[in-house]
Amino acid sequence: MADKPARMEAMNHYHMWVNLKDSRQDLAWAKAVHDYLEYLRERGLIEKWTLSRRKFGFSPDGLHEFHVVVSCRDLAQLDAAFGHVATRDGEVERLHAPVYAMVTDFKSALYRDFPDPERVQR
Repeated sequence: MADKPARMEAMNHYHMWVNLKDSRQDLAWAKAVHDYLEYLRERGLIEKWTLSRRKFGFSPDGLHEFHVVVSCRDLAQLDAAFGHVATRDGEVERLHAPVYAMVTDFKSALYRDFPDPERVQR
């Protein structure tokens, strides 16, 4: 009988697809995203994040030029991150404002690693 696969710690992934209002500001926006998401990561509000850009125009209809993925241990961590950002106060607002000010056509989705660790596997 084959061994069951090792259980991994499941993550929740908050996906965001955006275009920029001015694509000439791509590097400034990438730096703003870095500064903002590193601020959240350093405070334990998210686990990790990635920023990618569509290549050669390949993507399904309706998805945009840039793709940001923010990964959290669970929904409680994601909710804490949203709660912190929602204060729109102090340093978090200073870092968040340039990110969203440059963005248009925002779309988002929430995914989880699968199969869930709680899932009974036979």
